[in-house]
Amino acid sequence: MTEPIFQLQKPDISTWRAGNTDTEGVWHFESGVPGRRVMVTSLIHGNELCGAWAVKGLLDAGVRPRQGSLTLAFCNLAAFDQFDPEAFDASRSVDEDLNRQWSTDRMANAGSSERRRARELLPFVERADWLLDLHSMHEPGEPLLLVGTHARNIELARRLRSPEHVVVDEGHKDGTRMRDFGRFGLTDTEAGETRSLLVECGFHGDPASLRVARDISARFLVEAQILDAVTSSNALQGWRCADVSQQRLLRVTDGVTVRSKNFSFLDSYRNLEVIPKAGTPIGNDNGKIVTTPYDDCVLVMPSLRQARPGVTVVRFARDECL
Repeated sequence: MTEPIFQLQKPDISTWRAGNTDTEGVWHFESGVPGRRVMVTSLIHGNELCGAWAVKGLLDAGVRPRQGSLTLAFCNLAAFDQFDPEAFDASRSVDEDLNRQWSTDRMANAGSSERRRARELLPFVERADWLLDLHSMHEPGEPLLLVGTHARNIELARRLRSPEHVVVDEGHKDGTRMRDFGRFGLTDTEAGETRSLLVECGFHGDPASLRVARDISARFLVEAQILDAVTSSNALQGWRCADVSQQRLLRVTDGVTVRSKNFSFLDSYRNLEVIPKAGTPIGNDNGKIVTTPYDDCVLVMPSLRQARPGVTVVRFARDECL
């Protein structure tokens, strides 16, 4: 597989780095009017620049909530400081994946840079009613909106009308993501007003990922009633792209979690590639052959860039109309 070229420039966030809270990189704005407490997060991984560009753009534009509150966060600043476009994988994290540390037991043991940072961000995440977590991908591929398994998030994806591919998934075996933490992980009956989405905007270094991050941010803030459509159009001019003609729902059924240091794919698979026949061999985990579980199996984000024991390298999904 050809190595993708990193073309998206690193944003200068120095103007906004300090934040206006006691937590570096976190900005919080109150409207003084009752409403949803909304949070938009970026840089959970230090090499995911599109989200940082989008959050910087919201701050540059002077976006303020018309009701409720708005929190904007640059999350893994320590990893971001290490970013090098020639070795972009290395700046994903400092010690471990920040998006696997969202459980009380892990945060209680602050033995890594990411666990300490999760504890700093925790009060803001706990207070949020609606969360949009902006990410990008290891490999080139179509944008994905990861909604979890709750009907409330699937319905929100329908109302957003973008991107095309909506992934229904239970998360990863190697740790809890921010999107699923606390109230965000409760059932629809228990969770009330909470909504939480994670968007994979495209390859880390593709400038198109920034267009996706801006588009979904503008849509989300209008749907959350932080901005009205007119204000969004004026303050965030050019951010909103055309609605997709049809959304597809990809229901994740299983995945491949690496068991050895010697895992390899048997071909160069791309994101959302469909494998027609059940039982097709696609990988070798130190002699154990991995096969697809059913016909027309969709491969979601196959990548070996972060492969090591305990890490999921691809997930299997069924394609449905949304």
